[in-house]
Amino acid sequence: MKKIILAIILVAGLAYGAKTLWFDRADNPVERSDTSVASQEPQLPDVEKVEFDKTLYSIDQTGSIWLIVNKDRPIGMDYVPAGLRDVGVPRFPGKPLSELQLATQAAKAVEELVAAAKADGVEMMIGSGYRSYSVQEFYYNNYVKTYGQAEADKFSAKPGSSEHQTGLAVDMAAIDQACYLEICFETTAAGKWLAENAHTHGFIIRYPKGKSGITGYQYEPWHLRFVGAALADELHDSGLTMEEFFEL
Repeated sequence: MKKIILAIILVAGLAYGAKTLWFDRADNPVERSDTSVASQEPQLPDVEKVEFDKTLYSIDQTGSIWLIVNKDRPIGMDYVPAGLRDVGVPRFPGKPLSELQLATQAAKAVEELVAAAKADGVEMMIGSGYRSYSVQEFYYNNYVKTYGQAEADKFSAKPGSSEHQTGLAVDMAAIDQACYLEICFETTAAGKWLAENAHTHGFIIRYPKGKSGITGYQYEPWHLRFVGAALADELHDSGLTMEEFFEL
């Protein structure tokens, strides 16, 4: 009889303990630290941006793809770039063949650029590439006679001071010649494509909008300069001209 009574007491005690524990959990939940998922993620160390190496190529040496030629940095009348060759893309009609050549690296890059544009449904051609000192002299003198020197100096380089003489500069044209050598070229399919994609092929728009006080020339959305992919990306992303970037 005693065993039966003890068993009943033991069962009743266990039941009471379980009930008390259930109420404790329901009424007094255990507090937990509110640790967010984000705080549990490992923190990555800050990665410093690698500084662009401005000494990779010379801005003074002829033959360098970073050579800077402007009104204050003439190239001289005797310079002829090595490796000039014809460019395998459509050419502006009526231009002398010598004016449709470029230095080897620039020529290859233009061919790739024109092919990429065509794949996107935009066709274009070379308007003017390499110009010798004498060819630039012919153009400049004619512009001076037509417009006067002050006006001509806004868009035409004096002989010996033209980027075209480096063999690294090229004037591009729409296949239908729309707005050729006019600012409205920026509104053409070719102009828009170049503004967005030229840097991916190593070219910059050398005389951008709003920078005439720095470059010395009016905005020319058709005038490309080959500088290689690394510098072209850097200048495109920063919006700087070569003069600004190299602090000239």
